[in-house]
Amino acid sequence: MDMFGKLGNNTDLKSTLGLDNLGNQFWNLTPAELVEDTILSGEGILTDTGAIAIETGEFTGRSPKDRFIVCDAKTENAVWWGDINIKFTPEKFDALFNRMKAYMEGRDVYVRDNYVCADKNFRLNVRTITELPWGSHFANNMFLRPTDEELENFSPDWHIVCMPNFMANPEIDGTRQHNFAVLNFTRKMIIIGGTKYTGEIKKGVFSALNFILPHEKNVLSMHCSANIGKDGDTAVFFGLSGTGKTTLSSDPNRKLIGDDEHAWADNSVFNIEGGCYAKTIDLSQEKEPQIYDAIKFGAILENIGFKDGSSTPDYTDNTITENTRVSYPLEHIENIAVPSIGTAPKNIFFLTCDAFGVLPPISRLSNEQAMYHFMSGYTAKVAGTEVGITEPKTTFSACFGAAFLPLHPAKYAELLGKKLEGSNIKVWLVNTGWSGGAYGVGNRMKLSYTRAMITAAMEGKLEGATFSKMPIFELEFPTAVEGVPSNILNPRDTWSDKAAYDETANNLANQFVKNFEKYTDQTNEAIRGAAPKVLA
Repeated sequence: MDMFGKLGNNTDLKSTLGLDNLGNQFWNLTPAELVEDTILSGEGILTDTGAIAIETGEFTGRSPKDRFIVCDAKTENAVWWGDINIKFTPEKFDALFNRMKAYMEGRDVYVRDNYVCADKNFRLNVRTITELPWGSHFANNMFLRPTDEELENFSPDWHIVCMPNFMANPEIDGTRQHNFAVLNFTRKMIIIGGTKYTGEIKKGVFSALNFILPHEKNVLSMHCSANIGKDGDTAVFFGLSGTGKTTLSSDPNRKLIGDDEHAWADNSVFNIEGGCYAKTIDLSQEKEPQIYDAIKFGAILENIGFKDGSSTPDYTDNTITENTRVSYPLEHIENIAVPSIGTAPKNIFFLTCDAFGVLPPISRLSNEQAMYHFMSGYTAKVAGTEVGITEPKTTFSACFGAAFLPLHPAKYAELLGKKLEGSNIKVWLVNTGWSGGAYGVGNRMKLSYTRAMITAAMEGKLEGATFSKMPIFELEFPTAVEGVPSNILNPRDTWSDKAAYDETANNLANQFVKNFEKYTDQTNEAIRGAAPKVLA
């Protein structure tokens, strides 16, 4: 067994994880060294952008049904068990990990030391052991990178062991199929196998922090983007795919704190990560200049196509998947906050693409409404976004990230409510979807109008505005916003058929209420009371 690269504090993997008889150990290699190993191993090719391109094989996305959490004394009464958080016994975990260790004997591994949480008060050191060089490269892109001095005395709090070519046997291991990602909060480990999709590494750590930060630290973990203005005011943007979260948080007049995972402590909002993992399908320099320009040496492109006979990425090519991706360190973007920390937020935006054309383009939420809509996590998918969708379809994802929440959604919502209580923080619901009718009849809200409304909110220009209240949802919306036609601010006014609007609004409200039924047993009366009032 030989070790290469920077050894950190030379912690023996045998003593910490029981990993014995390994092949070569490559510790903390540079991106250039990892790119070279990826090319030499036939695992990737260098594109003319300078980024390395790899393919993740069978899985081009996460597999939520194959993500497990070990149920033991630490988690049994804390985790919200069910279809999202699936139980795995400690005995099964130990047996599966022992089989992984046997698989690793004699094999080369790449060891990467990073940390997560930019606020040093909540820093968590993470050691990732992978069998593929680009797995180590991905971890280094996505997590925060220690200095050489910090590596000298690095001591891991958590371990990730990722062996994509190790296949589980469901009959022996108790998994659903050959791929798996298992979180063990007592042993502070994540084991991943049977899948090359790198997002399992990123979201495994985020899932762990969604338990540790709220449950153990009283810190709200958030699936959101965040930026900070010249006066030090922080804004947070929640939103599911297609709502404009990345686009709207990218503002030339504000510095980006991060684009996906954050936490809110008493007086700070801080980035959990050290990089970005962005979709590239139909990417262009015109539409997403920050992402486009970040695709250079050090970035990793996943499952993309190429223009004929070249090494030039073709971002319109969906032959492998619609979920083409790029990972890159945050430093690839120029306008960023260093360090990735802001103050407590002044404004919070819940972005929704309402394809039914019911919700106002911007509305102000009470604290109770904020908690209710946070738990609902609503948007709508339209025809063409997924196979089989031919008309608008409601989508609800608790806290805008249900797949990564080990705790009951009410826990996160109540923590949000406590932070809002007695503060001047404004929470806004922003509809980036349709106006004047549902999808197919009305029109998509202009991006320029949405930007103007968000800017007005952040600059305090809505403080003295006059607000009206819409029926059913009881949302308050401004009657005038600078740079925005007043006739689009009341959604009902934009419909030529008012009776059709009323019926559509009532139907959408009914879907909100039905979705929320599964949460009512653990949700307080104040949150429940903020639900839309469905008409009989």
